[in-house]
Amino acid sequence: MQNFYFYPGGSRDKINKERKGRQVPKTKHETPNTNPQAPNLMKHPKARILVVEDDAALLRGLMDVLVFNGYEVRGVANGGVGLRTALEDPADLVLLDVMLPTLDGLSVCREIRRRKPNQAVVMITAKGAEDDIVAGFTAGADDYIPKPFSLRELMVRVEAVLRRAGKNSGEQQLALGDIHFDGQHLVAACRGRSVEITRREMDIVVYLHRHSGRIVSKKELLTEVWQYADAGIETRTVDIHMLKLRKKIATLAENPPFITTVRGEGYRLDLAP
Repeated sequence: MQNFYFYPGGSRDKINKERKGRQVPKTKHETPNTNPQAPNLMKHPKARILVVEDDAALLRGLMDVLVFNGYEVRGVANGGVGLRTALEDPADLVLLDVMLPTLDGLSVCREIRRRKPNQAVVMITAKGAEDDIVAGFTAGADDYIPKPFSLRELMVRVEAVLRRAGKNSGEQQLALGDIHFDGQHLVAACRGRSVEITRREMDIVVYLHRHSGRIVSKKELLTEVWQYADAGIETRTVDIHMLKLRKKIATLAENPPFITTVRGEGYRLDLAP
């Protein structure tokens, strides 16, 4: 598969040359690619994706790539319409830019997460600084893709989030010492205090608890928790989620379960005695 790159300005969004001249609707694509030579990336037949992106060229490029890989796609160009569409027209995943007119992507993500806690959201943005990535995850994003990004990275991340969203782990209940994790309501509580957690944070806790006492590598977490088919992709997603999770746990208990970073190897959950 060729490795195309998307840039914030959209000027290099050249994809799938064999499709040149084909007429494609501007706002909604519903016909999956039938080319037998096309890469078989699609793991969720007819999964619906809402793309919210104000750059017209990039919006068109993203929609073309997703349709080419078998998804049903709808695209909108501003945050207000994106939020309304996400709430009223169910999608399996929302691909959401940060810098949007009428309502910014972080605000859209927070409201989606408040109204639809289990909605899968992937944020895309030209802002790649760590503080910006943390802000995206804090708003409730399941993943965060800084521009420029390759077609391969986009599809790996989209497929991983969709695989994860297809699992019903929301019913899990788990106790670590005095802290109770509620996977249905996405809340962690301890002796009258509580803090909201994300679906991904719940999955991390469940996985580390299952493998407590041993080192769990970042690659293992990306494969087993994030469901990345290619765990070799460079990302700080695991580090940032661990940082946030530790802070939340620390606010709940005096002697919380301790997540240790083993430099160069991964993480280990040591349960409090």
